[in-house]
Amino acid sequence: MRTLYITSIALATLASLSLSATVVQADEAKTLNVYTYDSFASDWGPGPKIKANFEKECACTLNYVTLDSSVGILSRVQLEGSSSKADVLLGLDLNLMQAAKASGLVSEHNVDTSKVTTPGGWSDSYFVPFDQGYFAFIYNTETLKEVPKSLKEVVENQDLSVIYQDPRTSTPGLGLMLWMKSVYGDDAGKAWQTLASHTKTVTKGWYDGYSMFLKGEADLVLSYTTSPAYHMVVESESKYKAVPASEGFYPQVEVAAQLKNAPNKALADKFMQFILTQGFQGEVSTGNWMFPVIELGDALPKAFTGLEQPAKVLTLPAEQVAAKRKQWINEWLDSVTQ
Repeated sequence: MRTLYITSIALATLASLSLSATVVQADEAKTLNVYTYDSFASDWGPGPKIKANFEKECACTLNYVTLDSSVGILSRVQLEGSSSKADVLLGLDLNLMQAAKASGLVSEHNVDTSKVTTPGGWSDSYFVPFDQGYFAFIYNTETLKEVPKSLKEVVENQDLSVIYQDPRTSTPGLGLMLWMKSVYGDDAGKAWQTLASHTKTVTKGWYDGYSMFLKGEADLVLSYTTSPAYHMVVESESKYKAVPASEGFYPQVEVAAQLKNAPNKALADKFMQFILTQGFQGEVSTGNWMFPVIELGDALPKAFTGLEQPAKVLTLPAEQVAAKRKQWINEWLDSVTQ
C-alpha cells in the first residue's frame, strides 16, 4: 500500500507538472515577441495603440522588447543568434537592411507590398516598410530670419549654430552621414570639418539634441521633415519648419522583418500582414510622427500636407552602405576631432 500510495502521489505530481507545462506552452504560443526601439513602445509612441489593435485580431499578447535604437535592435539579435526569443524585428531602416540580411537571421515574408507608397515602390522580399520620411534640419521661424536653402548652406554658413546626432549611436546621425556622402562624395571629410567649426554639440540620440534646440540652444537641429507636424497637431504651433534642400533629401524608411527561427511563426506572419493595414498605419502619423507607407486619404492629419517636400530623393546603394559604413564613420570621426 505504501508503494501504491507513493506511486499515486508521483502520478498526481507528474500530471500537475504536465498540466502546468501545457499551460505555459499555450501561453507562449499566444505571445508575439517584437524587438523594437524604446520610443516606439513608449506611452507617447504608436506602440500601445498598435498593440491593442493587433491583440483584438489575434487573441494573443503582443510583447515589446525595447532597445535604445535601430542599431541596438540588430546588435541584440545578432548577439542572441538562432536562440533569440524574438519573432519580429520592428524598427530597422534602409541602412541596416543589408547587414540584417547578411546575418542570416531574417526570413522572407509573403506580404503583398504593391500598395506601398515609398519612392520607387517596394519589392524587397525580406522587409516590410511601416513608416517613411526624410532627414532634415529644423529651425524656428521666429528666431532665424536668414534661412538656408540647401545642405551646403547649412554646412558652410559659419553664422549658423547646429546640433546633430552621432552616426554611431543615432539613426538620424547615420542618415546625415549618408546624406553628406551623397552630396559631397569624396569631399565629405572636408565638409564635416567645415560643419564642425559651427556645431554646438553632437548628441548621442535624437531626444537630447531636439530638446536642446527647443530651449533655444542652436539655430538648427537634425530631425525629420515631419517634425513640424507634431508641433502643429499637439501644440497648435506653426513656427517650426524644415530647411529646404536644393540637392535633395535623404529618405528614412523604417522596416520590419520576421526571424527565421521565430518561436511563433504563425503569429509573426500575421503581424507582418497587419503592418500594412489601417490598424497599424493609422497610428504612425501621430504616434511616430512619420508618413505612413500606404494611402490613408482623409485619415492623414492635414498638418502633413504642407510639409517640406524633397526636390530630389537621394539614396546610396544598400550594398555600398553596408560595405563602407565603418569607413565613413571613421572619416567623420577623424574630421570632427581634428
